[in-house]
Amino acid sequence: MGKIYFTRHGETFTNTKKLVCGAREIALTENGHAQAIALGNEVKSKIESGELKIDVILYSPLSRAKDTALHISELTGIPAREEALLIERNFGSFEDKSRESAEFKASLRTFAMSYGREAGGESNMRTAQRIYNLLDRLTEETKRTGKTFLLVAHNGLARVVNSYFCDMTNEEFGVFGITNCQLLEYEF
Repeated sequence: MGKIYFTRHGETFTNTKKLVCGAREIALTENGHAQAIALGNEVKSKIESGELKIDVILYSPLSRAKDTALHISELTGIPAREEALLIERNFGSFEDKSRESAEFKASLRTFAMSYGREAGGESNMRTAQRIYNLLDRLTEETKRTGKTFLLVAHNGLARVVNSYFCDMTNEEFGVFGITNCQLLEYEF
């Protein structure tokens, strides 16, 4: 049985302000770097104890995920490479707006609306297609080679990854999220 691991990048300024960041470039805070280092040490410890096996780290091209992945890679020695498909969803007109607004929360349960396609907004369906295609490819590679992957990406993708492995209602999909540098394990 194969596994894929997923984590969200460390804390950013937009996280502390509860703003939608989306596909914009935002750096980690000092605390975000510390969270990534702590996760790297946790992963290293679990690998050394035999609890965990990770062969490759794939990360979003956005610096907050890249920096998180590189901290983990430096501490564990696991090779890391950029995966363009792991870029966060572009939330269109919601980017840089409050994550707490009723309108934004409702948008997470709609699947075909892009909320600003002209500005690059990406619907949940398009995001899912992109991530499901990547997960299909990684699942086949894991079955063929035995490699185990750690994906370092974003909260908007966490719900899509979770929906790939677990049935979710629209309501569950809309409220699903993980904390910064939380490590999830999925089996297939």
